[in-house]
Amino acid sequence: MSGTVPLRSPRARILLHAGGDSTSAAADIAEHLGPCRNAVFLPYALHDHDAYVASAQEQRDGPLGIQLRGLHTFPSPVKAIASADAIVVGGGNSFRLVAALHRLNLVEPIRAAVARDVPYYGGSAGANVACPTIRTTNDMPIVQPPSLSALGLVPFQINPHYVDPLPPELQVGETRELRLLQFLEENDVPVIGLREGSWLRIRGETAELRGGSGALLFRRGRDTETLRPGADVSHLMAVEPRFDSPEEST
Repeated sequence: MSGTVPLRSPRARILLHAGGDSTSAAADIAEHLGPCRNAVFLPYALHDHDAYVASAQEQRDGPLGIQLRGLHTFPSPVKAIASADAIVVGGGNSFRLVAALHRLNLVEPIRAAVARDVPYYGGSAGANVACPTIRTTNDMPIVQPPSLSALGLVPFQINPHYVDPLPPELQVGETRELRLLQFLEENDVPVIGLREGSWLRIRGETAELRGGSGALLFRRGRDTETLRPGADVSHLMAVEPRFDSPEEST
């Protein structure tokens, strides 16, 4: 399966949340999704799709504030994406989610929708699959996807739910920081460690870090950079990711 070239669209509207409680992002989410009437929800990161949609729909008067319909209920998911006026992708297991995206042939339809100005909201696993690959997920590979390549809506990687290292005397096992640095030993692509309570708001080639928790920026051969809330990270929209696998660097 071929790799995915990062999306380049001046019309793209993307909001990527670290996951967890999204209440603090309510205003940005409402502005991002706007007066959507036909929003599809991709529940594939969890096993019970109906229960997940029902749970997400309970938030229709909360952070999301819109009516959602599970993509799995449509006769043709591809046609549903083509007619949607918003795409919402929830959290769960990134391997299960990306496997479904490939199995249902949804990668290119979602990319085409985002390119034509359909807003994309992804939380946790939904943020992972917006990247070129899911290789910076925190999840266990509970299923075998045909490829680790994802949607490529942005050209950099995200590590949602980023957790800062404990003091050395309290550490047990590998830290998230160490794992991301090991990733960069094999791949040359920026990674944003997105702490809970933070999200990225992207409009075309403009990207801003929002929320109150901040983030860390990991880049190969450079010191780790602390990103404060409100940081302009638009320069990351122009990077050319390079992975050890030619499939994902295409």
